[in-house]
Amino acid sequence: MALFKRRTVGKPGEWYYCLKHQKVEEGPECRAADRFGPYATREEASHAMETARERNLEWETDPKWHDMNGEKGKGGGAEGD
Repeated sequence: MALFKRRTVGKPGEWYYCLKHQKVEEGPECRAADRFGPYATREEASHAMETARERNLEWETDPKWHDMNGEKGKGGGAEGD
């Protein structure tokens, strides 16, 4: 018995951006590893790559993510950890 049921048909009103085909899809047409979403509107899904770039830039420039020596990957803890 599978733990998760694979949904073969998308829900109307759920929008995704397919990374493999570089297009907006209503409902999940491609596998989860190849898509961003769900988004509330087609417009939001069409800007998925821009949104991802903006979020990556915010993350890369977040001072909480960098320690005093400039090393990456040691953020998230309390100061002095």
